[in-house]
Amino acid sequence: MTELETIPKRPILENIFLLPDEPRLRAGWRLAIHTVGYNILLICIAIPFAIPILFLNISPENLLLNQAIAFFAITPSVFLARHFLDKRSLASMGLKLDLQVLADILAGSIITFLMMGLIYLIEWWFGWLSFDGFAWQTDAISYVILNTLLYLGVFIMVGWNEELLFRGYRLQNLADGLNPVWGVLLSSLWFGIAHLANPNTEAKLFVAGGILLAGVFLAYGYITTKQLWLPIGLHIGWNFFEGVGFGFPVSGLDIYHLMRITINGPELWTGGGFGPEAGLVLIPGLLFGASLVFIYTRFIRKPSND
Repeated sequence: MTELETIPKRPILENIFLLPDEPRLRAGWRLAIHTVGYNILLICIAIPFAIPILFLNISPENLLLNQAIAFFAITPSVFLARHFLDKRSLASMGLKLDLQVLADILAGSIITFLMMGLIYLIEWWFGWLSFDGFAWQTDAISYVILNTLLYLGVFIMVGWNEELLFRGYRLQNLADGLNPVWGVLLSSLWFGIAHLANPNTEAKLFVAGGILLAGVFLAYGYITTKQLWLPIGLHIGWNFFEGVGFGFPVSGLDIYHLMRITINGPELWTGGGFGPEAGLVLIPGLLFGASLVFIYTRFIRKPSND
């Protein structure tokens, strides 16, 4: 009898559901179970708020409520799936807690401030936008501060929720089941498709394509650090400085702006009512941002001991 004949064969069903070298579900099944569980939890939490969310206009308070609902669906579903399905620690997903956390979040915010500043300068240089003034020239200072803080709270929650879900659970399980390249591409595509539910998505191909590229950029922040804190900082800064800071629409949402601008350039380049993510102006912004991420992670960031 040969050595191969002495190895016990696993039942077919076990091979379909379980990994060959450990008693753990395959990545596809883990993703499927988490997605179903997450959506059930999201629906159950959102039901009491469905009517006000449906009928109220978009406001910082309403967006904060939406993100709070998402937080209480995404965070426990990911944490539970990581423990019981992945059988891995939260720290290994990129949530290691140390002094580097604040540095990465701050660096990500600074990088995206510079990115959005470049996009603003490009549109201004080509005459695609005009500057109309600052919020405090027409609004009370207390109103300006309140709205700024409310939207900062909204975007902090967006950064946590979406990075934990897309660059955390989904990217890493797709990479585990396929390979890192497919993990980045498929999770970024998933990210892009999810944003088609936003307002002002008439140019669906450009919206999905732009958000996909943004997803690849955010994934680059994770890949270079193996932590989620840099992409969380990038995500927070992207939304906050894009909308509140420089006055652009944020993924189709027209929010409170500290800088008041009028966009009159070609939608192919500016993204129109959806914002820069749906325009070709995003590409130089992403290239600039990726170069800053490279400089930060290669020459500035403290090397990890892991």
